[in-house]
Parts: sequence; C-alpha cells; structure tokens
Amino acid sequence: MNLTSYIAGKPFSGGARRSVRSPYSGAVVGEYTVVGCDAVDAAITAAQSVAEPMSRFERHQILERARVLIEARREEFAHLITSEAGLCIRETRYEVGRAADVLRFAAHESLRDDGQVFSCDVSPQGKARKIFTLREPLRCAVAITPFNHPLNQVAHKLAPAIAAGTPVILKPSEKTPLTAIRFAELLYEAGLPGNYLSVLMGEDTRVSEALVQDPRVELVSFTGSVAVGKRIARTAGYKKIVLELGGNDPLIVCHDADLDLAAHLAAEGSYRNSGQRCTAVKRILVEESVAGAFTEKLVCKTAEYTSGDPLNEATRVGTVIDEPAALYLETVVREAVAAGARILAGGSRRGALIEPTVLAGVPRDCRMVTCESFGPLAPILIVKDLEDAIGLANSTPYGLSSGVITRSLETALKCVRQLRCGTVNINEVPGFRVECSPFGGIKDSGLGIKEGVIEAIKYFTYVKTFSLPW
Repeated sequence: MNLTSYIAGKPFSGGARRSVRSPYSGAVVGEYTVVGCDAVDAAITAAQSVAEPMSRFERHQILERARVLIEARREEFAHLITSEAGLCIRETRYEVGRAADVLRFAAHESLRDDGQVFSCDVSPQGKARKIFTLREPLRCAVAITPFNHPLNQVAHKLAPAIAAGTPVILKPSEKTPLTAIRFAELLYEAGLPGNYLSVLMGEDTRVSEALVQDPRVELVSFTGSVAVGKRIARTAGYKKIVLELGGNDPLIVCHDADLDLAAHLAAEGSYRNSGQRCTAVKRILVEESVAGAFTEKLVCKTAEYTSGDPLNEATRVGTVIDEPAALYLETVVREAVAAGARILAGGSRRGALIEPTVLAGVPRDCRMVTCESFGPLAPILIVKDLEDAIGLANSTPYGLSSGVITRSLETALKCVRQLRCGTVNINEVPGFRVECSPFGGIKDSGLGIKEGVIEAIKYFTYVKTFSLPW
C-alpha cells in the first residue's frame, strides 16, 4: 500500500518515502510520502483561500456520504488499523463503528443553528433593539492526532471541523499514518472540497512546530502526551488551543460493589484497545473488606482475554504500538514486583505483545501507578475506605476520568462531587461515553476544554454578535 500526504486535496509528490511495519509481525504493511516545511505554507494558504463557506446542507451531505462510505468499508478500515497499530480485529471493528457515529452526529449538528436572541429593552439602560448571535467558521485550524485510535481520533477532529465549515490541516501520528490518509481520501470521495483538508506527514517535529506556531492558524487541537501538549501551550502563540493529554484513571471498587460487575469492568477498562486509551483503567482502588474476593474474580476474568495474533478472531488483546512501548511496560511491572507487588496473571512479553497482567499489593509510589502506563496492566491497590480511595484517586497530576462501583446513591454523588477529574462514571468504566457527549479533563489531562462532536464544533467556530433596531 503506497499512500501520500495531501495538500488541499492533491497528492504530494517528490517527498521521501517511509515504511510502516506491523507491530505484531514486523512486516511492512504500507508506505507513505512525507513533506517538508515548505508544504506548511502551501497548506495554510489553501485553507485560507476558502472564500464562501459551504452551506449547512452541503456540509451535512458530505458527512452523511462519508458515514455511508465508511460503513460499507468497515472491514477494510478495521484490517488497516489492525495491520499498522497491532490492535485486535475485535477492537478495530468497534473503532470503525465509533467513527461512523462521529460522522452521523456531526452531520446532524451541521444542520443545527445554536444562535441566540437577546431583547435589549430589559433594563433602564436598554432600548428597543435585539441582539443576535451566530457562529462563523475559523479560517484555518490544525489537528494533531495520536496513534492509539488511528481512525476515531482523526474523525473526532475532522468531522466537527467540516460541520463547522472550518478548513483544517491534519498532522496524524507517524506511527499510524495509513488509516488517517485513507480516511482523508474517503472524505474527498464524499465531496469535501480539497482546500478544506490537507494531510501532512512530516520528516520530523519541524513540520508540527511550523504548523503550531504559524500566526495564520487560528486553532490547534492536539491529543497526545503531556510533554508535547505543554510544549504546544508554550509555543503556539496567540490562538485557540485544545489539549487532551492523557490520564491516570482510577476504578474505585467500594465495599458494597457488585463484584462480578466490578471484575468485568476492571478487565474491560484495563485490557480493551490493549490498554492504550487515555481513559483506560490505570489504577484499581479496592476497599480492603472486598479486596480478596474481587481479586479472585478479576484473575478468573482475565483468563478470558487471550492475547496473540491481532487478526485472529479469537484474540481479545493485540499488541501495544511497538516493542519499545512493550519494553517500558515490562520494566514498570518488574519495578512494581521489586517493590513488593505480586503478579497473579500474565506478565509475559513477546515483541510488542504483552499479556494482560494482574498485580496485587502494588505500592502507591511505584512508577506503574504514579505515571500513565499505556498498556494492558491491572494494578490493584488496597484502600481503607471511600475517603482513602478519593484521596488516592486525586493524588496524581492527571484529572481525566474515573469509574466508581457502588450500590449507594449517596456514595456515587459524593464521588461525583469530590473526584477531581472531567468525568465520573458510576458502575461503568472511566472511558464510557457517546461520541456527541462532552469529553475532556483538568490538571495535566487538559485545560478543561471539552471535546466530543457538539463541543468541538464550538471551538472550530467563533461567535459573532450583531444587533438590529427592532
């Protein structure tokens, strides 16, 4: 498979070629063309050449056609994601379905007018006028996406931009570029005018930095690491910034929890997508009175999550993104064991494949749980009571999401009020959401600006206020 960067819908030619290898087999699964910094100016100029925005109906039609196309090519996209990311086919089919939902909701929202009307004769200082608001598209936005959801993360940025009528330049992860490029080609096929979308794969960070720092770019939307996100915040200049920077999400298992449900959610939250989700369960905080029974159930449940060839229909956990990532996970497991933790299930690594791993007696200060471990690890930490759990949950620099397993409404509401994070899910995994609901975190997880289709359309636009003398 030979793919290329696109500038305003036109394939880029003449750049160097780069290969993408399967994290599982090491085989080359595709090649792509990279660009230099000169392409940045061309892409921004093309975006700013949009004179009249598309009508709402035109945007709706493009998004709806794209949804139909991607649903018809579900297997093609699922296999492509599996090939370049190592995620099992079960997960990648699910991801394609989520991306179709993003397109569906964005198509709906593109028809919605959220303007407001304010009467001005409501105070002694007023007069007989009315103030109106409407949303207008930005002239140029940049979207930078990570490897862990090669399709859905891209869809979550491009679809709202299209719905808003904002031209966007996409810089996907160099680890998973093939899916992003294929998705861009699908949008062009659906009727998206070329100057509304460029896809730039750069030689190095210079392309990303040039995009982020260019004063003609009015918005940078970034999903990825804290270090890169904070670098963007320091260097982007005077423009809108949306940062989604990962998490260290707890699952709190209370003394009154349904332990079968708790074990199921702990496994799903820890192992789905090979644990490579910003909202994956990173710490399981279990009240000591139920710790033994819960641990037994989680070990039994973990046996159902077979790891192996991601294209095998029976596999439930594929690889992480590459062998260095797996080596890091292996290292933090060894560190935890050296500090007193016990491996109760899994723990083995082969290349980029690391088994779903349950650890008990994990110290609170080991690297596995103080930093974000991006892999299929399920560390169990014992807490004395709910207050201890909330304190430990809030003790990290992150504040993205959380899950709480309890039968008590009082406990649930206390967690909603006291957990310092963007989302609290009761009797669900931290990552549960629908594609149109607000999503985002605080502290090192983000600036409190929400994503999700509806919120993203807002930040891809600005509000214009005008008044008329009636």
